[in-house]
Amino acid sequence: MHYEGTIIRPPSEAFSIILQVTVGCSYNKCTFCGAYKNTRFRVKSAADIEQDLQFAAQFCTRQKRIFLADGDALILPQDKLVDLLKKIRTFLPTARRVSLYANARAIRSKSIAQLSELKRLGLDRVYMGLESGSNEVLRRVVKGETAESMIEAAGRVNASGLFLSVTTLLGLGGRELSEVHARDSAETLNQMNPKQIAALTLMPLKGTELGSQYAAGLFHLPEKQEILNELKSLVSLLTLDRTMFHANHASNYLPIEGILQKDKQKILRAVDSALAGATALVPEHMRAL
Repeated sequence: MHYEGTIIRPPSEAFSIILQVTVGCSYNKCTFCGAYKNTRFRVKSAADIEQDLQFAAQFCTRQKRIFLADGDALILPQDKLVDLLKKIRTFLPTARRVSLYANARAIRSKSIAQLSELKRLGLDRVYMGLESGSNEVLRRVVKGETAESMIEAAGRVNASGLFLSVTTLLGLGGRELSEVHARDSAETLNQMNPKQIAALTLMPLKGTELGSQYAAGLFHLPEKQEILNELKSLVSLLTLDRTMFHANHASNYLPIEGILQKDKQKILRAVDSALAGATALVPEHMRAL
């Protein structure tokens, strides 16, 4: 397989065939993200992609899921995505699921009819980064989106029948906007109505703008207890039903998961136990992105 740069995929795609169709991120301006800072965005050649498909058809026969990397493969023109999904069917006919990252801008570049066409051809799951439902937090981290624009994008995914998984980032509002970040994120997620929510915890990275702000004392990262309080506020305000909720990423202090609303009280009891010191938190040296 031809891989360039750092390959990032969601935890749930751990056993998927990773097919890199773009390199980097077409936006690449978020202050907290260091994934593609030194990578210029480009679309990989059709020849390289087909060669990787041939390799997967020969050596990855046990894997039934495919993840299209990098940061926002959905930004590809519709005709290229249609051709790619048809080739996947040809080379990997036993594949059950194709997934990808998509930013809100890429989603809004597609009509509901176009997204529905991609679903018919095998696209199943879209991973979208909300990060925060607070417009002030989004402005500060230069997300290039508003809560409203991401709600619109989510609506298109849902209307097309695709599975929507949304990520939120605990701690992104800093200590100053911690409460607003949790409250507005819950409100926005309720309107986005995703099938899955993944809550990660911010870890400021060297080489990023937010990392530099943190090092200079201009951004104050919430303490562990404050992060747990954010998590508690977020979950308590979510009114979604039958949505999977995960906070089991390696960045999290308290690994939890469940289904809303069925497991909501169990999740809240777990957070309360951690806040009371009765449940041990993941030590700093074991946290990672």
